Amino acid sequence: MGKPTGFLEYPRRGPAYRPVAVRLRDWREVYEAQRDDEISVQAARCMDCGIPFCTQGCPLGNRIPVFNDAVYRQRWDVAAAQLFATNNFPEFTGRLCPAPCESACVLAVGDEAVTIERVEYEVAEHAYALGLPVQRVPSHESGRRVAVVGSGPAGLAAAAQLRGAGHAVTVYERADAIGGLLRYGIPAFKLEKAVLDRRLEAMVDAGITFVTSSTIGPAGTPLGVLQERYDAVLLAVGSTTPRLIPVPGSDLEGVMPAMTYLEASNRAVATQTTSPIDAHGRAVLILGGGDTGADCLGTAHRQGARSVTQIEILERPPDHRPADQPWPTMPRVFKVTSAHDEGGERVFATETVEFLGETAVTAAVLTHRDTGQSETIEADLVLIAAGFTGPELATLGISDASLVTERATLRVDDAWRTPLNGEAPVFACGDAVRGQSLIVWAIAEGRSAAAAVDAHLMGETALPAPVAPYRTSW
Repeated sequence: MGKPTGFLEYPRRGPAYRPVAVRLRDWREVYEAQRDDEISVQAARCMDCGIPFCTQGCPLGNRIPVFNDAVYRQRWDVAAAQLFATNNFPEFTGRLCPAPCESACVLAVGDEAVTIERVEYEVAEHAYALGLPVQRVPSHESGRRVAVVGSGPAGLAAAAQLRGAGHAVTVYERADAIGGLLRYGIPAFKLEKAVLDRRLEAMVDAGITFVTSSTIGPAGTPLGVLQERYDAVLLAVGSTTPRLIPVPGSDLEGVMPAMTYLEASNRAVATQTTSPIDAHGRAVLILGGGDTGADCLGTAHRQGARSVTQIEILERPPDHRPADQPWPTMPRVFKVTSAHDEGGERVFATETVEFLGETAVTAAVLTHRDTGQSETIEADLVLIAAGFTGPELATLGISDASLVTERATLRVDDAWRTPLNGEAPVFACGDAVRGQSLIVWAIAEGRSAAAAVDAHLMGETALPAPVAPYRTSW
């Protein structure tokens, strides 16, 4: 619980941002480092609340009061042991998770929540710096082989768990590098790729095999072939079909899904080259106010965009928790990210009705929903950050309606198993089952699916299963 009176004595203090003028000149993460004593004080704010709703708010069930207490006492070894017991990748969630745990923090009922996400980040970083165990290594070999298709958070979490249980695990990734959206979807100013590479190195050292540039499906290795080679197959292919905006002019050059733009930028940063889709000197229009839109915003700033406008179809959220979204639920409130602090204009309650131009986009026609008035704004690069509609199942060769839900996701039973026939069973998890969601849900589902696979292979399992498969009827 930290210090008994800590929440009365100390205000919430997160890390400071690096100055805007400095951070826009590079692709490094945006935060300044915090001292150990500063982190200890923030962990001391964790109160003796009796029922830790933060743990219930976290899909992984992280033992938040326990590691907060250890951090308050600067026992980084104890904190790391507690955190890694429930979360395979706190170095990712500590940077990228929207922190539903903080929304559920009891202190947040009448004050500002404990900085749980940042404490988690610090625990992970201290674990690496001190050489503490960050990846479970098997004590025995089971003799069973498992293929994991997809190397995003769900696939990596499942692979880590299955390898820890003693299975031989091979992860297949269609891109040229491991990591899924962690690699090419998340900008380096939110997740430097050295952090991802550090984790992958630990997984390779534990005996996990990674295969890149490997398409599973009719255009590459048929799924049936994996079923013949392995004792079980787990699909963790994500939800990567972009939601587009079918309005006049949407086929013009310069109108594209946000992820097309972000992937090109991330590849350019990795190779220290100029992106083929460069925002330098351009009027950028971002359609979508979520995290992907903010990622595009920060990327466009660093590329030197002339102007950036971010459009949100919904009304501006309130600054504070609304009455119809009571604690401990995660409310929709006005959010300002580091990218928003760097510049650009945000427009709410506005709909895009047309793109203008002959062969390439030059402008967009917008309608303001509150007034009904329309306006035309300059835009020669339009990035559609409207989310994703589901997994790309056609690439896997999956089209049978019995295999797919009404939400265009993979159908699974209560043991994460799909109805696919073949020599070995096929399981699925993550966004391919749940639909577009949070990184913490992907990790939780990867861990749960791994427990189901282990139980199938061995007859029983000691692996934790923090969540059940998503059901539209729940």
